[in-house]
Amino acid sequence: MSHAYATEEQVAVAAVRRACHLTSSVFNRLVKNETLTKGDKSPVTVGDYAAQAVISSILHHAFPGDPIVGEEDASDLHAEEGRLMRDRIIELANEALTAELGLGDSATAEELLDAIDRGNHPGGRDGRMWTIDPIDGTKGFLRGEQYAVCLSLIVDAKVQLGVIGCPNLPVDPVAPERGIGCIFTAVRGHGAQQLTLNGSNPTPLVIPQTTPETLNFLESVEAAHSSHSFNDRVSSLLNITRPPTRMDSQAKYCCLARGEGGAYLRMPTGVGYREKIWDHAPGQVLVEEAGGVVTDSRGEPLDFGLGRTLGENFGVIAAGKEAHSRVLAAVQEALNETKAKV
Repeated sequence: MSHAYATEEQVAVAAVRRACHLTSSVFNRLVKNETLTKGDKSPVTVGDYAAQAVISSILHHAFPGDPIVGEEDASDLHAEEGRLMRDRIIELANEALTAELGLGDSATAEELLDAIDRGNHPGGRDGRMWTIDPIDGTKGFLRGEQYAVCLSLIVDAKVQLGVIGCPNLPVDPVAPERGIGCIFTAVRGHGAQQLTLNGSNPTPLVIPQTTPETLNFLESVEAAHSSHSFNDRVSSLLNITRPPTRMDSQAKYCCLARGEGGAYLRMPTGVGYREKIWDHAPGQVLVEEAGGVVTDSRGEPLDFGLGRTLGENFGVIAAGKEAHSRVLAAVQEALNETKAKV
């Protein structure tokens, strides 16, 4: 790590690693063991809050002047009816903070609630800010499938650093015996790499070239998040024969960056939804540093300077450099077909 953001990258990897271990612990204790009633989604709430508290605390310890754009706020935890959940969150967060990192004595409840609320920054076009998505892919988390812990550093509306932890992603998709758990990291102008969950064995990432025979789409499991039927039409226009790979979370960006799939397509399914910057900032820099291109459906770069969202939803297209132009052209043709039917 010899670059302008070397310290930030080291701190970010450590924060994501601790949050990954925390969320895995939440799953094993509260989901896998079925200690809660069926359908109870409180484990993901506990994990979200505790992971954001851990990441925010670590960032504040290292960079006390940096604002944070986080997914969660602690308003519900201050009330008396939130006491039991609050106590569980505080316990988990302190376990993660005091193990290995040595940040001193356990944090108080107020300190950790303040750490969660530190994520209320409105975003904007100027200055440094971090984005945190403590558990991206909540349904994948609850199913024991793919989810991600996501962190990025944005400077003057440009993503400079992205770190994504994928506790359930195979280290090597063709060698399952190597186990699961990966961290992906990228620094603008300095490439992308994959690490094991303990932060070792860095492997540079480069997106390989694809052909219609080898290309397939990475897309969301939930059709409510991205239009599967639209993606099917784009696949048809591109003569893609391989079925899509569906998974939750920014793990899709990670798989794309290491050569699985070939294109990530997320087209809007309705009117009014705005993509959050924390859902795409780490993945964008990861794919671009692995040699890919990330745009909206107009071919325009994603704008991370508009606030907490990306503004009007024109979708997201991420692909290797040589595949992106073909996918973009097919997307625009499919959009024109849709407009002609209206």
